[in-house]
Parts: sequence; C-alpha cells; structure tokens
Amino acid sequence: MVRPEDILAIKDLSLAARRVIDGFMSGINKSNVKGAGLEFSQYRSYQPGDDLRWLDWKRVARTDRYYIRESELETSISVRLLVDASKSMDHRDGAFSKIDYARHLAAALAWLAHSQGDAVGLYVFREGGVFSLPARRDPQHLARMFHQLETLTTGGVVGDAIAYRNIFLGEQRRELLIFITDYYERDGEISRMLELLSALRHEIIVFHVMAGNEFSLDYSGYSQVEDLETGVRVPLGAALGALDEYASRMKDWLASVRMQCLDRQIEYELMRMDQPMDGALRRYLKGRIV
Repeated sequence: MVRPEDILAIKDLSLAARRVIDGFMSGINKSNVKGAGLEFSQYRSYQPGDDLRWLDWKRVARTDRYYIRESELETSISVRLLVDASKSMDHRDGAFSKIDYARHLAAALAWLAHSQGDAVGLYVFREGGVFSLPARRDPQHLARMFHQLETLTTGGVVGDAIAYRNIFLGEQRRELLIFITDYYERDGEISRMLELLSALRHEIIVFHVMAGNEFSLDYSGYSQVEDLETGVRVPLGAALGALDEYASRMKDWLASVRMQCLDRQIEYELMRMDQPMDGALRRYLKGRIV
C-alpha cells in the first residue's frame, strides 16, 4: 500500500490517480475470458480474477452484489463526482487538509471510471453555488477535470439543497453519484441534499473524509480550536480533559451518520486521511462482494 502522505504530496493529479489505482488493482489478475459478443446475454456473480471492466456498476450499487455482464463488449454508466468544498474541508492534519485528500480521491475515482469507459462528471459544492462539469467520456474531458480539482478552493458552507435540485433533474436515467464530504453541517444541509438525491432515485455512495487528529485530538502546540465555517473558538484544554466522553460522542455521531445513509439506501464508507487511500477503496469494494 502507498502511504497517504506520499500520494497527497504529488501535485500532478493524473500521476497521483494512476498511483492510487495501481495500488488498488494490485493483486487482481486479469481474466482469461474475453468479451464473447456485442449483445447482452446474462448476469453472473463476480469471481476473483474477472476483468473489472465487465462489472455492471449500476447493478452493484443497487444490489450490493458484484455482477459480470456476459457476452457484452462494453458496459458504461454515468458517474457524477460530488465534492464538498465548504470551508470545513480546510481542516488540516499535519501538512495536508481534507480538501487535499478529497481532490486526490476524486481524481482516483475519475481515473478508475474513465478507464472502464464510463462517463464522468464533476460537481463542486460551496457557498455561492455549484461548479459543474457534466459527464463525458473523452480524455480531454478527464484532463479538464484534473485541472479543476487541482485549482479547487473552499468557501463558506455547502448551501441549501433546493438550489441544486435542477442539476439532477435533467437526466431521465438513474446515475451513480459519489459524494466526497466531511459531513460537517450546521443546519442539516448535507442531510437534506442526500435526502433529495435519494428521492430522485439516484444510486449514491458517500465517502466520509475524516482526519486522524479528529479521532485523537492531537493538536500539539494549540490552546484552542476554531470552527472553520462559523469562526467560533473552543478552548482545547477542556476537550482534552474529557477524551473518553469525546471518543464516545464521536463514535455515536459516526454511527448516526452511517445509519442516516443506510436508511436512505445510500452506501457509506469512512475514509481516514491517516490510512492508505488504495487500501480503503479495496476494503470498501471487497465488502460488496459475496
């Protein structure tokens, strides 16, 4: 596995994405079975060694099972990467911030989807609106996506979900939406957005980005912490004196977030910045294989 700090230190997102996916794909053997035809024949369960290009990702998202589409030359879907670029994503753990992790994770997922022939789009949510790059398949589009991720900046809060409704109403077919967020919300804005997207019957995966120091309260040299979205400051000494209570509340909150997602038929995976990104992706996908 590649250390997270080594990946996040790579400024060229194209290179970083390839390194993550190379790590993710290591140990997966190419299938000896070639595409048998141009038309769909049947589904069958995924077997270790099968070529991931023949996976039906929409069926995976819907059933929590890996299925191979036999006798079909190519399978493609439309994937939208949704990135939370609110101010709380500036939270840092050492040399890197959550938004650094989010941009590299989004780049890796875009590279993976593109390599399978899927159309990929990018939607960045921050105060004042949403930046959108509609889903396409061509390599130039992927390069534009990497450029937008490299220049990504944070600002304010995610905003009201109703303002984004029209973005997801245009397509008649269901899509795969991958939301990368720290799930920090002041007034339930992220929960409302996910509720809206779920009501529109899209397939949704949430990758919840958390820094290591959020679990350990390791803020050496600091006497207080600041809410990046409200500016409110809290003395750190009091929190350090109640680490057990803090850990318990953190555990309860994470369990609540996970259950909110699962209740809406939304897939959920916690992504810790202090753990290898390729390992987290592999662990998530392995959990979906029966």
